[in-house]
Amino acid sequence: MNAAPSGPQAFIMLGAGGHAKVLLSLAIACGMQVQGVCDPGLKRSGVVMWRGVRVLGGDDALEQLDCTDVGLINGVGQVVGSSLRQAIYERAVGMGFRFPVLVHPGAIVDASAVLADGVQVMAGVIIQPDVSVGANTIVNTSASVDHDCSVGAHVHIAPGATLCGNVQVADCSFIGAGATVIQGLAIGEYAVVGAGAVMVRNLPARSILLGQAARSRTVSDE
Repeated sequence: MNAAPSGPQAFIMLGAGGHAKVLLSLAIACGMQVQGVCDPGLKRSGVVMWRGVRVLGGDDALEQLDCTDVGLINGVGQVVGSSLRQAIYERAVGMGFRFPVLVHPGAIVDASAVLADGVQVMAGVIIQPDVSVGANTIVNTSASVDHDCSVGAHVHIAPGATLCGNVQVADCSFIGAGATVIQGLAIGEYAVVGAGAVMVRNLPARSILLGQAARSRTVSDE
């Protein structure tokens, strides 16, 4: 799979936190031109440059950009209980912007894998044959997604997590750092697999798994 995105050759970063730092490094490794960053916090602070990239303003700066000339990089990380990353993505898509698929050169992605718009694949990731990954999903550093897995949109697979073969992950779920999901299982919408947990049975929507025991609870989607 080619790590370089197609379409616009100039890109704008949305957000300037830790996740954005990693994505900027990924973009540079792919030879991409990141021409600016939009971040409300930087704008309020009067910062004009961020890591060598010009600060364009807050979220309102998108209204001054031509969606046919630039692509966007969603630098807002995925946090349990927050839909901010999803909201930013959907607002920008509604304005006509596109988010490229980003694959770090140090990742291994089988040619048969299908990655939707805005998927971000970090360094050290392995994605095996016939995997599908939905829009705006993060497959974070050194995570592993084995054959025939189906991962929905707006999902975060955290660093070092392992999905064995034929795992079904519904939209907006979160798989914590170092977690392991045994083959053939299903994870429901907005469900959370805690860091280091080993999942050995299906996890219902809006449930959280800590250690070996699943505890039902409401996970906010607001």
